Amino acid sequence: MVFEKLRDMLSEQLGLDKARITPESDIVKDLGADSLEIVGMLMDVENEWNITIEDDDVHGFKTVGDVAKYIEKAI
Repeated sequence: MVFEKLRDMLSEQLGLDKARITPESDIVKDLGADSLEIVGMLMDVENEWNITIEDDDVHGFKTVGDVAKYIEKAI
């Protein structure tokens, strides 16, 4: 459920087909997100799930699955 919602958010934000977004998708290399888009994604994640993402944790987010796992642990 977390991944599906995150995929929907990324699809809308980045203008990508949902089918292109998998847990293994690299946010920068595969999806083409730039730093501003990543910040926007993280703000959306914080608002959607009512969590706070620590700055130190952001560096561990390489794939969509990394972000989904973080959300699952935080909620």
